[in-house]
Amino acid sequence: MKTAEDFLEGQILLIDKPLTWSSFQAVNKLKYVLKRRYNLPKKFKIGHAGTLDPLATGLLIVCTGKFTKKIPQIQAQAKEYTGTIVLGATTPSYDKETEVDATFATAHISPKLIAETIPQFLGEIDQKPPVFSAIKKDGKRLYEHAREGSEVEIESRKTTIYEFEITRIALPELDFRVVCSKGTYIRSLANDFGKALQSGGYLSVLRRTKIGDYNVTNGLTPEAFEQQLAPR
Repeated sequence: MKTAEDFLEGQILLIDKPLTWSSFQAVNKLKYVLKRRYNLPKKFKIGHAGTLDPLATGLLIVCTGKFTKKIPQIQAQAKEYTGTIVLGATTPSYDKETEVDATFATAHISPKLIAETIPQFLGEIDQKPPVFSAIKKDGKRLYEHAREGSEVEIESRKTTIYEFEITRIALPELDFRVVCSKGTYIRSLANDFGKALQSGGYLSVLRRTKIGDYNVTNGLTPEAFEQQLAPR
């Protein structure tokens, strides 16, 4: 069983973040549980290595104590995601956070067209972050501008897609697996892939499965993590 000293010295915790939880909520839950269970100091250090949207599930790496210094190097590692893209429609947020704002034809989309389109998204690519994201522009986060209805110019940025495969075709849905670099927006990938298919697309399901060698199969939900701690 872990002790208070173990968490203060530093632990890397693999958490399977539930749907609708923010990354901040998950970290706060762990912080509350650990401080209560082990009577840790008020300034106990804890943080996560890479945000997951509330509508995504999967691997959230949480570092405690002195291991919070490892967060930048963990964040820099390649990430693997699985999920579902819905073709034939778009949303302003590129996912299910907002309602469909446009619809498009899908009858022309074939497995052959999908296979021919994938190479456009491999290697280093230019990608624009979603307008509903936490990136700051003019002192405000982009989602704040978006919710106000303000028009903002979003600059594209370089990102790298190491692997991109379609694992199921059941139009209008496509299941996928992606391995990518830090800073990649899978919502933007879904939107851009829909455009490249001469249609539209948005992300309906997203799960982060790996960060570097860390795998969600070894992760615990926040509730399961609390249950396996030493009793008071």
